Amino acid sequence: MMRDTSYQAVMARRPEIIRRATTIDYCEFESGSIAFDYEKMMRQAAYDIAEVAAIQKETAIGATPLIELKNITRLVRQIAPQGKGARIFLKDEAANPSGSFKARRASVSVYHACKHGYPGVIAATSGNFGAAIASQAAMRNLSSIIIQEVFDSRGVCQPEIMEKGRACEAYGAEVLQLSVGPELFYMFLLVLEETGFFNASLYTPFSIAGIETLGKEVAEQTKQYVGCYPDAVVVTHAGGGNVTGTARGLRHAGCDKTKVIGASVDLSGLHMASDNDFNRKSFTTGHTGFGVPFATNPDRVDVPRNAARSLRYLDRYVTVTQGEVFYVTEMLAALEGIERGPAGNTSLAAAIALAKQMSQEEVIVVQETEYTGAGKHPSPQLTFAKANGITVRRGMPTDNVPGKTIVIPENPGQISVKDIDLDKMRYSYIRNALSQNLRPNLADIEFLAQETRLLPAAVEELANQIMSEK
Repeated sequence: MMRDTSYQAVMARRPEIIRRATTIDYCEFESGSIAFDYEKMMRQAAYDIAEVAAIQKETAIGATPLIELKNITRLVRQIAPQGKGARIFLKDEAANPSGSFKARRASVSVYHACKHGYPGVIAATSGNFGAAIASQAAMRNLSSIIIQEVFDSRGVCQPEIMEKGRACEAYGAEVLQLSVGPELFYMFLLVLEETGFFNASLYTPFSIAGIETLGKEVAEQTKQYVGCYPDAVVVTHAGGGNVTGTARGLRHAGCDKTKVIGASVDLSGLHMASDNDFNRKSFTTGHTGFGVPFATNPDRVDVPRNAARSLRYLDRYVTVTQGEVFYVTEMLAALEGIERGPAGNTSLAAAIALAKQMSQEEVIVVQETEYTGAGKHPSPQLTFAKANGITVRRGMPTDNVPGKTIVIPENPGQISVKDIDLDKMRYSYIRNALSQNLRPNLADIEFLAQETRLLPAAVEELANQIMSEK
Protein backbone atom coordinates (compact mmCIF):
# COMPACT_ATOMS: atom_id res chain seq x y z
CA MET A 1 0.00 0.00 0.00
CA MET A 2 1.34 3.41 -1.03
CA ARG A 3 1.97 5.87 1.79
CA ASP A 4 0.26 9.22 1.65
CA THR A 5 3.05 11.71 0.88
CA SER A 6 0.96 14.86 1.15
CA TYR A 7 2.28 17.62 3.38
CA GLN A 8 -0.41 17.05 6.00
CA ALA A 9 0.08 13.26 6.09
CA VAL A 10 3.88 13.43 6.38
CA MET A 11 3.67 16.02 9.15
CA ALA A 12 1.19 13.82 11.01
CA ARG A 13 3.71 10.96 10.89
CA ARG A 14 6.53 13.19 12.19
CA PRO A 15 6.85 11.66 15.72
CA GLU A 16 7.24 8.13 14.39
CA ILE A 17 9.59 9.19 11.57
CA ILE A 18 11.85 11.02 14.01
CA ARG A 19 11.82 8.18 16.56
CA ARG A 20 12.93 5.62 13.96
CA ALA A 21 15.56 7.99 12.60
CA THR A 22 17.25 8.86 15.92
CA THR A 23 16.95 5.76 18.19
CA ILE A 24 15.71 8.18 20.87
CA ASP A 25 12.32 7.82 22.53
CA TYR A 26 11.83 11.36 23.81
CA CYS A 27 8.74 10.29 25.75
CA GLU A 28 11.08 8.72 28.29
CA PHE A 29 12.19 12.18 29.40
CA GLU A 30 8.82 13.94 29.36
CA SER A 31 6.75 14.88 32.41
CA GLY A 32 3.45 15.40 30.60
CA SER A 33 3.64 19.11 31.22
CA ILE A 34 6.15 21.87 30.41
CA ALA A 35 9.14 20.26 32.13
CA PHE A 36 11.32 17.47 30.81
CA ASP A 37 14.44 15.85 32.26
CA TYR A 38 17.18 17.55 30.25
CA GLU A 39 20.16 16.08 32.09
CA LYS A 40 18.72 12.57 31.93
CA MET A 41 18.31 13.01 28.17
CA MET A 42 21.94 14.12 27.82
CA ARG A 43 23.19 11.24 30.00
CA GLN A 44 21.20 8.41 28.49
CA ALA A 45 20.74 9.37 24.86
CA ALA A 46 24.29 10.48 24.08
CA TYR A 47 27.82 9.53 25.13
CA ASP A 48 29.98 10.89 27.94
CA ILE A 49 32.82 13.27 27.17
CA ALA A 50 35.55 10.63 27.36
CA GLU A 51 33.68 8.41 24.89
CA VAL A 52 33.13 11.39 22.57
CA ALA A 53 36.84 12.24 22.61
CA ALA A 54 37.68 8.63 21.67
CA ILE A 55 35.09 8.65 18.87
CA GLN A 56 36.49 11.90 17.49
CA LYS A 57 40.09 10.72 17.68
CA GLU A 58 39.21 7.88 15.27
CA THR A 59 38.50 10.43 12.53
CA ALA A 60 41.18 13.03 13.39
CA ILE A 61 38.81 15.50 15.03
CA GLY A 62 39.86 17.72 17.91
CA ALA A 63 43.16 18.70 19.53
CA THR A 64 43.01 21.80 17.33
CA PRO A 65 45.53 24.61 17.96
CA LEU A 66 45.01 27.42 20.44
CA ILE A 67 46.73 30.46 18.93
CA GLU A 68 47.60 33.67 20.75
CA LEU A 69 46.77 36.63 18.50
CA LYS A 70 49.72 38.71 19.63
CA ASN A 71 49.53 41.33 16.90
CA ILE A 72 45.80 41.90 17.32
CA THR A 73 46.22 42.05 21.11
CA ARG A 74 48.97 44.65 20.63
CA LEU A 75 46.66 46.69 18.37
CA VAL A 76 43.80 46.48 20.88
CA ARG A 77 46.03 47.77 23.66
CA GLN A 78 46.96 50.78 21.54
CA ILE A 79 43.32 51.85 21.26
CA ALA A 80 42.10 50.70 24.70
CA PRO A 81 42.10 52.78 27.91
CA GLN A 82 45.22 52.65 30.10
CA GLY A 83 45.78 49.16 31.52
CA LYS A 84 43.08 47.62 29.35
CA GLY A 85 43.38 45.10 26.52
CA ALA A 86 43.02 41.44 27.42
CA ARG A 87 45.16 38.80 25.75
CA ILE A 88 43.20 37.32 22.84
CA PHE A 89 43.48 33.64 21.92
CA LEU A 90 41.90 31.84 18.97
CA LYS A 91 40.80 28.20 18.94
CA ASP A 92 41.45 27.23 15.31
CA GLU A 93 38.66 24.79 14.50
CA ALA A 94 39.42 25.11 10.79
CA ALA A 95 42.04 22.42 11.51
CA ASN A 96 39.27 19.79 11.72
CA PRO A 97 38.81 17.51 8.68
CA SER A 98 35.87 19.44 7.19
CA GLY A 99 37.18 22.84 8.26
CA SER A 100 34.90 23.84 11.15
CA PHE A 101 33.81 22.89 14.67
CA LYS A 102 30.79 21.25 13.04
CA ALA A 103 33.02 18.20 12.51
CA ARG A 104 32.75 17.62 16.26
CA ARG A 105 29.00 17.99 16.04
CA ALA A 106 28.75 15.51 13.18
CA SER A 107 31.15 12.92 14.55
CA VAL A 108 28.95 11.41 17.24
CA SER A 109 25.84 11.29 15.05
CA VAL A 110 27.65 9.49 12.24
CA TYR A 111 29.36 7.11 14.66
CA HIS A 112 26.00 6.31 16.29
CA ALA A 113 24.37 5.76 12.88
CA CYS A 114 27.15 3.38 11.90
CA LYS A 115 27.00 1.54 15.23
CA HIS A 116 23.24 0.98 14.87
CA GLY A 117 23.35 -0.21 11.27
CA TYR A 118 21.79 2.74 9.45
CA PRO A 119 22.65 2.76 5.73
CA GLY A 120 23.26 6.51 5.71
CA VAL A 121 22.74 9.88 7.34
CA ILE A 122 20.68 12.94 6.46
CA ALA A 123 21.01 16.56 7.58
CA ALA A 124 19.12 19.74 6.73
CA THR A 125 21.61 22.63 6.83
CA SER A 126 22.89 25.62 4.88
CA GLY A 127 26.31 24.08 4.65
CA ASN A 128 29.17 23.74 7.19
CA PHE A 129 27.31 21.08 9.15
CA GLY A 130 26.40 19.34 5.90
CA ALA A 131 30.05 19.27 4.86
CA ALA A 132 30.95 17.86 8.29
CA ILE A 133 28.29 15.15 8.04
CA ALA A 134 29.40 14.23 4.52
CA SER A 135 33.05 14.13 5.57
CA GLN A 136 32.38 11.93 8.60
CA ALA A 137 30.08 9.66 6.56
CA ALA A 138 32.82 9.19 3.96
CA MET A 139 35.29 8.21 6.69
CA ARG A 140 32.87 5.63 8.09
CA ASN A 141 31.67 4.34 4.69
CA LEU A 142 28.09 5.58 5.02
CA SER A 143 25.96 7.35 2.43
CA SER A 144 24.90 10.92 3.11
CA ILE A 145 22.17 13.25 1.89
CA ILE A 146 22.26 16.99 2.61
CA ILE A 147 19.14 19.11 2.14
CA GLN A 148 19.78 22.83 1.66
CA GLU A 149 17.68 25.96 1.32
CA VAL A 150 19.53 27.60 -1.55
CA PHE A 151 17.41 29.72 -3.85
CA ASP A 152 15.00 32.60 -3.62
CA SER A 153 12.02 32.74 -6.02
CA ARG A 154 14.29 34.21 -8.72
CA GLY A 155 16.51 31.13 -8.59
CA VAL A 156 19.34 33.22 -7.13
CA CYS A 157 21.81 31.65 -4.65
CA GLN A 158 24.25 33.25 -2.24
CA PRO A 159 27.94 32.56 -2.95
CA GLU A 160 28.52 31.24 0.58
CA ILE A 161 25.73 28.66 0.25
CA MET A 162 27.04 27.63 -3.19
CA GLU A 163 30.50 27.15 -1.65
CA LYS A 164 29.09 24.99 1.14
CA GLY A 165 27.07 22.89 -1.30
CA ARG A 166 30.21 22.31 -3.36
CA ALA A 167 32.01 21.14 -0.21
CA CYS A 168 29.21 18.66 0.60
CA GLU A 169 29.41 17.20 -2.90
CA ALA A 170 33.21 17.01 -2.71
CA TYR A 171 32.85 14.68 0.28
CA GLY A 172 30.45 12.48 -1.67
CA ALA A 173 27.07 13.64 -0.42
CA GLU A 174 23.93 13.80 -2.49
CA VAL A 175 22.78 17.41 -2.15
CA LEU A 176 19.10 18.31 -2.53
CA GLN A 177 18.79 22.06 -3.08
CA LEU A 178 15.47 23.79 -2.41
CA SER A 179 14.07 27.29 -2.55
CA VAL A 180 13.43 29.08 0.74
CA GLY A 181 10.10 28.17 2.33
CA PRO A 182 8.23 25.64 4.46
CA GLU A 183 8.95 22.70 2.15
CA LEU A 184 12.43 22.17 3.71
CA PHE A 185 11.18 20.32 6.78
CA TYR A 186 8.58 18.39 4.76
CA MET A 187 11.25 17.23 2.32
CA PHE A 188 13.55 16.35 5.20
CA LEU A 189 10.91 14.10 6.80
CA LEU A 190 9.92 12.57 3.48
CA VAL A 191 13.50 11.60 2.59
CA LEU A 192 14.11 10.25 6.11
CA GLU A 193 11.07 8.04 5.77
CA GLU A 194 11.87 6.84 2.26
CA THR A 195 15.54 6.03 2.87
CA GLY A 196 15.56 4.77 6.46
CA PHE A 197 18.63 6.91 7.05
CA PHE A 198 19.69 8.34 10.41
CA ASN A 199 18.59 11.87 11.33
CA ALA A 200 21.90 13.64 11.92
CA SER A 201 20.10 16.63 13.37
CA LEU A 202 21.88 19.70 14.69
CA TYR A 203 19.73 19.47 17.82
CA THR A 204 20.00 15.92 19.15
CA PRO A 205 22.02 15.05 22.28
CA PHE A 206 24.60 13.43 19.97
CA SER A 207 25.25 16.77 18.27
CA ILE A 208 25.61 18.75 21.49
CA ALA A 209 27.79 16.11 23.16
CA GLY A 210 30.16 16.36 20.21
CA ILE A 211 30.87 20.02 21.00
CA GLU A 212 31.60 19.43 24.69
CA THR A 213 35.15 18.34 23.81
CA LEU A 214 35.73 21.79 22.30
CA GLY A 215 34.93 23.55 25.57
CA LYS A 216 37.11 21.12 27.51
CA GLU A 217 40.04 21.65 25.14
CA VAL A 218 39.70 25.44 25.39
CA ALA A 219 39.94 25.18 29.17
CA GLU A 220 42.85 22.75 29.26
CA GLN A 221 44.91 24.43 26.55
CA THR A 222 44.45 27.90 28.03
CA LYS A 223 45.52 26.68 31.46
CA GLN A 224 48.55 24.97 29.97
CA TYR A 225 49.49 28.09 28.00
CA VAL A 226 48.92 30.86 30.59
CA GLY A 227 48.55 28.98 33.85
CA CYS A 228 44.87 29.70 34.41
CA TYR A 229 41.47 29.18 32.85
CA PRO A 230 40.12 31.85 30.48
CA ASP A 231 38.26 34.79 31.99
CA ALA A 232 35.83 34.79 29.07
CA VAL A 233 35.07 32.61 26.07
CA VAL A 234 33.24 34.21 23.14
CA VAL A 235 31.03 31.78 21.22
CA THR A 236 29.33 32.48 17.90
CA HIS A 237 25.63 32.02 18.64
CA ALA A 238 23.03 30.76 16.18
CA GLY A 239 20.77 27.83 17.04
CA GLY A 240 22.28 27.42 20.49
CA GLY A 241 24.28 24.23 20.07
CA ASN A 242 27.65 25.95 19.95
CA VAL A 243 26.97 27.85 23.19
CA THR A 244 25.48 24.83 24.95
CA GLY A 245 28.14 22.29 24.03
CA THR A 246 31.06 24.63 24.66
CA ALA A 247 29.70 25.77 28.04
CA ARG A 248 29.09 22.19 29.15
CA GLY A 249 32.65 21.28 28.18
CA LEU A 250 34.05 24.26 30.08
CA ARG A 251 32.09 23.23 33.18
CA HIS A 252 33.30 19.66 32.84
CA ALA A 253 36.88 20.99 32.93
CA GLY A 254 36.13 23.04 36.05
CA CYS A 255 35.76 26.50 34.49
CA ASP A 256 33.04 27.63 36.88
CA LYS A 257 34.11 31.30 36.79
CA THR A 258 34.69 31.62 33.03
CA LYS A 259 32.10 33.89 31.43
CA VAL A 260 30.34 32.43 28.39
CA ILE A 261 29.54 35.26 25.99
CA GLY A 262 27.41 34.62 22.93
CA ALA A 263 28.00 36.75 19.82
CA SER A 264 25.75 37.13 16.78
CA VAL A 265 25.69 39.27 13.69
CA ASP A 266 22.86 41.78 14.00
CA LEU A 267 20.32 40.96 11.30
CA SER A 268 17.33 42.41 13.16
CA GLY A 269 14.45 43.27 10.89
CA LEU A 270 15.17 40.48 8.41
CA HIS A 271 13.04 37.33 8.44
CA MET A 272 15.05 34.19 7.70
CA ALA A 273 12.16 32.41 5.96
CA SER A 274 11.21 35.41 3.84
CA ASP A 275 11.83 35.08 0.12
CA ASN A 276 12.39 38.84 -0.04
CA ASP A 277 14.94 38.85 2.82
CA PHE A 278 16.73 35.59 2.03
CA ASN A 279 19.40 37.13 -0.20
CA ARG A 280 19.57 40.47 1.61
CA LYS A 281 21.80 39.04 4.33
CA SER A 282 25.47 38.20 3.95
CA PHE A 283 25.63 35.64 6.77
CA THR A 284 23.78 32.35 6.67
CA THR A 285 24.43 31.49 10.31
CA GLY A 286 25.69 33.06 13.54
CA HIS A 287 23.13 35.85 13.38
CA THR A 288 20.21 37.12 15.43
CA GLY A 289 17.70 35.56 13.02
CA PHE A 290 18.61 32.26 14.66
CA GLY A 291 20.18 33.37 17.93
CA VAL A 292 17.13 35.13 19.38
CA PRO A 293 14.22 32.87 18.36
CA PHE A 294 16.08 29.63 19.10
CA ALA A 295 17.07 30.88 22.55
CA THR A 296 13.55 31.97 23.47
CA ASN A 297 11.74 29.02 21.87
CA PRO A 298 14.28 26.20 21.53
CA ASP A 299 11.90 23.34 20.75
CA ARG A 300 11.04 24.70 17.31
CA VAL A 301 13.35 22.17 15.68
CA ASP A 302 13.12 18.82 13.89
CA VAL A 303 13.25 16.73 17.09
CA PRO A 304 10.74 16.86 19.98
CA ARG A 305 13.26 18.30 22.44
CA ASN A 306 16.18 20.47 21.42
CA ALA A 307 19.38 19.57 23.29
CA ALA A 308 20.67 23.10 22.60
CA ARG A 309 19.44 25.28 25.50
CA SER A 310 21.52 28.48 25.31
CA LEU A 311 19.76 30.46 28.07
CA ARG A 312 20.97 27.85 30.56
CA TYR A 313 24.56 28.86 29.83
CA LEU A 314 24.82 32.43 28.51
CA ASP A 315 26.34 34.98 30.88
CA ARG A 316 26.12 37.72 28.26
CA TYR A 317 24.86 38.06 24.69
CA VAL A 318 26.23 40.69 22.31
CA THR A 319 25.88 41.58 18.64
CA VAL A 320 28.24 42.97 16.02
CA THR A 321 27.48 44.25 12.54
CA GLN A 322 28.17 42.61 9.20
CA GLY A 323 30.68 45.31 8.30
CA GLU A 324 32.68 44.73 11.48
CA VAL A 325 32.96 41.00 10.78
CA PHE A 326 34.19 41.62 7.23
CA TYR A 327 36.72 44.14 8.56
CA VAL A 328 38.00 41.73 11.21
CA THR A 329 38.24 38.92 8.64
CA GLU A 330 40.76 41.00 6.68
CA MET A 331 42.47 42.08 9.93
CA LEU A 332 43.06 38.45 10.95
CA ALA A 333 44.67 37.69 7.59
CA ALA A 334 46.74 40.88 7.39
CA LEU A 335 47.99 41.00 11.00
CA GLU A 336 48.18 37.35 11.98
CA GLY A 337 48.58 35.58 8.63
CA ILE A 338 45.46 33.49 9.28
CA GLU A 339 42.76 33.50 6.60
CA ARG A 340 39.45 32.13 7.83
CA GLY A 341 35.81 32.35 6.75
CA PRO A 342 33.83 35.44 7.79
CA ALA A 343 31.06 33.71 9.76
CA GLY A 344 33.56 32.18 12.15
CA ASN A 345 35.03 35.63 12.77
CA THR A 346 31.81 36.90 14.35
CA SER A 347 33.13 35.93 17.78
CA LEU A 348 36.54 37.47 16.99
CA ALA A 349 34.93 40.82 16.13
CA ALA A 350 33.10 40.73 19.46
CA ALA A 351 36.24 39.65 21.34
CA ILE A 352 38.21 42.64 20.02
CA ALA A 353 35.57 45.02 21.36
CA LEU A 354 35.29 43.14 24.67
CA ALA A 355 39.06 42.94 25.15
CA LYS A 356 39.20 46.75 25.15
CA GLN A 357 37.04 46.70 28.30
CA MET A 358 39.08 44.02 30.09
CA SER A 359 42.33 44.19 32.04
CA GLN A 360 45.62 43.34 30.37
CA GLU A 361 45.96 40.55 32.95
CA GLU A 362 42.81 38.84 31.67
CA VAL A 363 42.45 36.26 28.91
CA ILE A 364 39.66 36.07 26.36
CA VAL A 365 39.32 33.10 24.00
CA VAL A 366 37.62 33.21 20.61
CA GLN A 367 36.02 29.82 20.59
CA GLU A 368 36.23 28.85 16.93
CA THR A 369 37.21 29.64 13.37
CA GLU A 370 36.02 28.03 10.16
CA TYR A 371 37.62 27.32 6.79
CA THR A 372 37.39 29.79 3.96
CA GLY A 373 36.76 29.19 0.26
CA ALA A 374 35.79 30.85 -3.00
CA GLY A 375 32.27 31.80 -1.90
CA LYS A 376 33.12 32.63 1.70
CA HIS A 377 35.56 35.51 1.15
CA PRO A 378 34.38 39.06 1.86
CA SER A 379 34.83 40.06 -1.80
CA PRO A 380 32.22 37.73 -3.40
CA GLN A 381 29.84 38.27 -0.50
CA LEU A 382 30.03 42.05 -0.74
CA THR A 383 29.75 41.92 -4.54
CA PHE A 384 26.63 39.80 -4.14
CA ALA A 385 25.23 42.24 -1.58
CA LYS A 386 25.67 45.14 -3.99
CA ALA A 387 23.99 43.16 -6.78
CA ASN A 388 20.98 42.72 -4.48
CA GLY A 389 20.60 46.41 -3.76
CA ILE A 390 22.65 46.65 -0.55
CA THR A 391 24.79 49.77 -0.14
CA VAL A 392 28.34 48.94 0.93
CA ARG A 393 30.51 51.76 2.23
CA ARG A 394 33.06 52.81 4.82
CA GLY A 395 32.01 54.64 7.96
CA MET A 396 30.66 54.11 11.45
CA PRO A 397 29.40 50.51 11.84
CA THR A 398 26.55 51.80 14.00
CA ASP A 399 25.05 53.16 10.76
CA ASN A 400 24.61 49.59 9.48
CA VAL A 401 20.99 48.73 8.57
CA PRO A 402 20.41 44.98 7.92
CA GLY A 403 19.11 44.44 4.41
CA LYS A 404 19.94 48.01 3.33
CA THR A 405 23.51 48.98 4.21
CA ILE A 406 26.75 47.27 5.20
CA VAL A 407 29.08 49.81 6.78
CA ILE A 408 32.72 48.70 7.09
CA PRO A 409 34.80 50.41 9.80
CA GLU A 410 37.48 52.89 8.84
CA ASN A 411 39.65 51.97 11.83
CA PRO A 412 39.72 49.31 14.59
CA GLY A 413 38.63 51.81 17.22
CA GLN A 414 35.15 51.74 15.69
CA ILE A 415 34.60 48.06 16.50
CA SER A 416 32.07 47.71 19.30
CA VAL A 417 29.39 45.38 20.64
CA LYS A 418 25.76 45.91 21.49
CA ASP A 419 24.25 44.00 24.40
CA ILE A 420 21.02 42.05 24.06
CA ASP A 421 18.94 42.10 27.23
CA LEU A 422 18.98 38.53 28.54
CA ASP A 423 16.20 39.30 31.04
CA LYS A 424 13.88 40.17 28.17
CA MET A 425 14.84 36.93 26.45
CA ARG A 426 14.11 34.99 29.64
CA TYR A 427 10.70 36.62 29.84
CA SER A 428 10.04 35.68 26.19
CA TYR A 429 11.12 32.11 26.89
CA ILE A 430 8.68 31.76 29.80
CA ARG A 431 5.89 33.37 27.76
CA ASN A 432 6.51 30.89 24.93
CA ALA A 433 6.55 27.99 27.40
CA LEU A 434 3.13 29.05 28.69
CA SER A 435 1.66 29.65 25.23
CA GLN A 436 -0.56 26.56 25.48
CA ASN A 437 -2.29 28.07 28.54
CA LEU A 438 -0.79 25.43 30.80
CA ARG A 439 -0.77 26.37 34.45
CA PRO A 440 2.79 25.46 35.58
CA ASN A 441 3.17 23.03 38.47
CA LEU A 442 6.12 22.95 40.91
CA ALA A 443 8.20 20.73 38.60
CA ASP A 444 7.56 23.15 35.72
CA ILE A 445 8.65 26.12 37.83
CA GLU A 446 11.87 24.37 38.78
CA PHE A 447 12.49 23.42 35.14
CA LEU A 448 11.91 26.99 33.93
CA ALA A 449 14.25 28.25 36.65
CA GLN A 450 16.98 25.95 35.32
CA GLU A 451 16.26 27.00 31.75
CA THR A 452 16.45 30.74 32.49
CA ARG A 453 18.90 30.82 35.43
CA LEU A 454 16.33 32.65 37.52
CA LEU A 455 15.22 31.85 41.06
CA PRO A 456 12.04 29.73 41.21
CA ALA A 457 10.23 32.56 43.02
CA ALA A 458 11.07 34.95 40.17
CA VAL A 459 9.83 32.43 37.61
CA GLU A 460 6.58 31.90 39.51
CA GLU A 461 6.00 35.66 39.68
CA LEU A 462 6.60 36.06 35.94
CA ALA A 463 4.39 33.06 35.16
CA ASN A 464 1.55 34.46 37.23
CA GLN A 465 1.92 37.82 35.48
CA ILE A 466 1.87 36.20 32.03
CA MET A 467 -1.11 33.97 32.86
CA SER A 468 -3.07 36.96 34.19
CA GLU A 469 -2.54 38.79 30.89
CA LYS A 470 -4.13 35.99 28.85
